[in-house]
Amino acid sequence: MYALRLHRGFRAVVRQTMKRGRADNCRMELSAEDRLFVLTGAGISAESGLATFRGSGGLWNGHRVEEVATPEAWEANPELVWRFYSMRRRDAMAAQPNAGHRALAKVEERLGERFYLCTQNVDDLHERAGSQRVHHMHGRLFESRCERCAVPFVDTALYESVLPMCEKCGHAVRPHIVWFGEIPLDMDGIYAELDRATVVLVVGTSGSVYPAAGFVSIANRRRIRTMYVGPEEPLNAHAFDDIVLGTAAEVLPGLW
Repeated sequence: MYALRLHRGFRAVVRQTMKRGRADNCRMELSAEDRLFVLTGAGISAESGLATFRGSGGLWNGHRVEEVATPEAWEANPELVWRFYSMRRRDAMAAQPNAGHRALAKVEERLGERFYLCTQNVDDLHERAGSQRVHHMHGRLFESRCERCAVPFVDTALYESVLPMCEKCGHAVRPHIVWFGEIPLDMDGIYAELDRATVVLVVGTSGSVYPAAGFVSIANRRRIRTMYVGPEEPLNAHAFDDIVLGTAAEVLPGLW
């Protein structure tokens, strides 16, 4: 099982046969038998105003990702970690789903159980747009869990000055987030959905965070059609059948 990790390399070689399209002339035709697997990344949330580490030079208030989003960071300074996630909760509460989120919810209505949305994002914008079949592989921003009890629970509180403690056992309560170095949630379920899929759509990812960045390679081995949508090519661009350059809000409403 792969732990969450960031690939910092860059691959300049792009497959020459790859088809590229513009946001205004691309369509994805789905038959009555097709099963759509969607993977969304930070880009779709960024379109709603939520900052990403990539877009901020890898820093938050001068702190590197290793200082606020790793098990080692939690051990060293849990108060700092909670200040970071409290800020993220506040920002997510103020954000609104965009046209890309709503387009995915609309295609889910059409496809029903033939639709599966796996997101690397921890915010709830997909749900607020109307999506129901959503798996948050990196956890949920508005959930917490006791270090010892390990049972997630809904939590919208902001912990900017006090470290929350479990009312049952007295141990510290941490964000229900998969940090770098930890195993993403329900990888077996994700791979099972990939096995069933006939089309894979990836939206707004960098192609640098594994294991999610490897999903398209799995799809290729199984001869599943693949498409990427985003304003820039991802690091794993060579692996996609089709790439549409444009934001999720621009592309997705007209894709189906």
